[in-house]
Amino acid sequence: MEGLSDQDLDAMIAEALVDAYGEDEELVGFHILLSDRVTAPFTTEVLGVDVIVEEIDLRPGSGVVAICRRGRILQPIGLRDLPLPDPPPEGTEWIEAFRHWAL
Repeated sequence: MEGLSDQDLDAMIAEALVDAYGEDEELVGFHILLSDRVTAPFTTEVLGVDVIVEEIDLRPGSGVVAICRRGRILQPIGLRDLPLPDPPPEGTEWIEAFRHWAL
């Protein structure tokens, strides 16, 4: 996604982390915000296969993930690694902010 400056991303990150103390609370803050702001479900392609992103979740040991479905199979994919469709769903600027924060 283009068009967001580092200043814009930093402001979004500050909003997500406003009351967070420590990395665990920061992940929870981002998870809540992403769950509220990213429109799901949406379809994207992972390794050449169409999948449906059903929700954004927080998994112990994995962090913030997209829960992807193909048929009956569910697979969490780290949000930092999730390819986004073109055009992206509403709210994906928050995924960009998360990726900027997670660098």
